[in-house]
Amino acid sequence: MKKAIVFDLDGTLLNTLEDLRDSVNFALEKHGYPKRTLEETRRFVGNGVHKLMERAVPAGTSSEDLEAAFADFCAHYKINMENKTAEYPGTSEMLSALYDAGYKMAIVTNKADFAAQALCNNLFGNYVKTVVGSVDGRPNKPAPDGVYYALEQMGVTKDEAVFIGDSEVDIQTASNAKMDVIGVLWGFRTKEDLAKTGVQTTVSDREELKNLLLNLKNA
Repeated sequence: MKKAIVFDLDGTLLNTLEDLRDSVNFALEKHGYPKRTLEETRRFVGNGVHKLMERAVPAGTSSEDLEAAFADFCAHYKINMENKTAEYPGTSEMLSALYDAGYKMAIVTNKADFAAQALCNNLFGNYVKTVVGSVDGRPNKPAPDGVYYALEQMGVTKDEAVFIGDSEVDIQTASNAKMDVIGVLWGFRTKEDLAKTGVQTTVSDREELKNLLLNLKNA
């Protein structure tokens, strides 16, 4: 029987891609670099916003210029991160049902903690009480540190929890944490991308995920 769920955020609960692209392109344009497409941004996300900008700037960009572009990205994203970002349809209804069933829920994301806290509290605060974003001093996913911190906050063991994510980073995170994992197919990676990770269980929509999790709760 499972007692807790650890969710990824971007590509799993929220579609944040357009706001990320817009802030990336704001920073790139300010520094005279070529803009990136939505599809390029999709490929670049998953390892945190610093790595996102590192991938977005032209090859050979100096570390000093990268840091300047990153600072401009963060400043823009702080005030523009909710322009186009939205939950995937049915997400709040799913979380409500899982909360009512007695699940403890956490979100562990490589998104900067300031953004993770703001978005999750605004959108999912009624159901998700533990939000773990990227901070200095704690390794990002796929390191398991953030997941272990979330489990500790919820008072559960890794065997009592399941990890939900949309990317190879998430599948590797669950493996590193030695947790059960479910891959979702509506996020920032393709079905083929997830298949390459060897993940055993995938779901196609929020209703399917909800039902699977409710079954695990009662198993």
